[in-house]
Amino acid sequence: MSDGPQDAPDGRGTLPPPAQPGTQPGTRGLSDGQGTPLPQAGAASGPAGPSRPAGGRPRFARPLTVGALIGWTALSVILPGAAHLRSGRRRVGYILLTIFGALLLAALVGGLVISSDGNTGFVARDSTLMTGAALAIAGALAWFLLVLFSYISLGPERLSGRGQIVSGIAVGVLCVSVMAPFALTASTVLTLKEAANTIFESNAGNPTAAPVKHEDPWGGRDRVNFLLIGGDGAGNREGVRTDSMNVASVHVATGNTAMFSLPRNLQHVRFTPGTALAKQFPNGFMRELPNGGLLNEVWQYAEDHPEVVPGKKTGQRGPAALMDAIGYTLNLKIDYYALVNMFGFAHLVDAIGGLKIKVERDVPWGGLYGTAGTIKAGYQKLSGEEALWYGRSRVGSDDFSRMARQRCVIGAFAQQATPSVVLTNFAKIASVAKKSAKTDIPRELLEHITELGLKVKDARIVSLQFVPPEFYTGSPDWQKIRAATAKTLRQSVRPARRPQAAGVTASPGASGATPTATPKPSRSTTVQPSQTPTQNGKSAQSLDEACGF
Repeated sequence: MSDGPQDAPDGRGTLPPPAQPGTQPGTRGLSDGQGTPLPQAGAASGPAGPSRPAGGRPRFARPLTVGALIGWTALSVILPGAAHLRSGRRRVGYILLTIFGALLLAALVGGLVISSDGNTGFVARDSTLMTGAALAIAGALAWFLLVLFSYISLGPERLSGRGQIVSGIAVGVLCVSVMAPFALTASTVLTLKEAANTIFESNAGNPTAAPVKHEDPWGGRDRVNFLLIGGDGAGNREGVRTDSMNVASVHVATGNTAMFSLPRNLQHVRFTPGTALAKQFPNGFMRELPNGGLLNEVWQYAEDHPEVVPGKKTGQRGPAALMDAIGYTLNLKIDYYALVNMFGFAHLVDAIGGLKIKVERDVPWGGLYGTAGTIKAGYQKLSGEEALWYGRSRVGSDDFSRMARQRCVIGAFAQQATPSVVLTNFAKIASVAKKSAKTDIPRELLEHITELGLKVKDARIVSLQFVPPEFYTGSPDWQKIRAATAKTLRQSVRPARRPQAAGVTASPGASGATPTATPKPSRSTTVQPSQTPTQNGKSAQSLDEACGF
């Protein structure tokens, strides 16, 4: 018999472990598995201690520090549900992860479907742009709430007062940072929508315009012809002079394109027989002026003489007259035009950070003697003003050399205005474009223009310049111009296996194009002008070679 109290068995024939120091007699000490006692039921827990919900299981093994709480909240931005899983709310965490995964999968599938169908032009629709802006706003709100509730689920109230202030400020900054990309996306999309609707007018209010059919936007045509114009309008000059004129004839099925460059000083152009301008100038535009009647004067003449071009509003007479003159000259129907003011183009260059161009020789500019400055020879990064004058200066050169430099400027801009550069500077570019661009391409056709442009990017492009010595501008041989145009059109859809036609070059991205040999003299009779323009003296080259791309 023992003289002291004995421990009673626990009902399974084993004795209970001895009480831990500091516990009440008759109770068992609870441990976290590492020898650390846990609070007893009914015992007060400190402000930093873990909570113990009904069921006897603590929510946290240990309290989170300020840094850990901020870190888990930040992780939830890129992995929604991570903070809820850490806090023990597994059901909510798994739901958030599932939703996020489903959204990623839907975006991936949608991207693959769009790329496989080639129907990327739908992004230019008003409805698509509005939907994109709405989704961006919804995304900003959703991620703001995600960050907020992730922070709350981690129990910031368990921190000290100072820790709550620090974590609250950090999470507030995180909320703003998370919303900023969505807000920028929504703003960019709305800016794009506004710019598109400003530059491209809708056909909805024009009863005479042919409707654009989604299944056949080009009306059964196998080619679409665009007149691309660089306007030389300025605050110190009345009207607009069209100093840069190029026609892009695009093969709808393949995107193969023929580019035709027309000199500004092409004289005495003809108009389509039977039209009001043809009756006004039966022998050619201002044939009574031996040194006048230049092609770049047609636009402004039509604007200034509404009685000669009836049935057109101000701003429409000039484009209509120029499209008719150039179309009749090339024996093509010009479908649409697009004009960019040359001084606005300088702002576009500045908006993308300048242009890198190989300057063959020093180009002085400004006034008659180039007193404003000189663009030095060599590889240069030109500002907007320098790029403008590099393409416009005639100091010590002629119009045909200037046309060649303009081609380099346009080619450099097309190559260096990459999607990333455009998106980075989109607000500036859209603002400039709204002020300096003008076109008659209807808004409803923009999505189809976008798809056609993607075809052209990867297609074969050939170009023909109507410059001396092959083509004289004072007394042009119109039949020779038309024959060369037709030959270039045929060549643009054939594989480039032979040397190209005289004056024809391959532009950047042309597949399998070869530089031409020195052209042979034409047998056709050409009427010599009274004063022979300065000749370039060079055989045709690709833009890569000529411009040093």
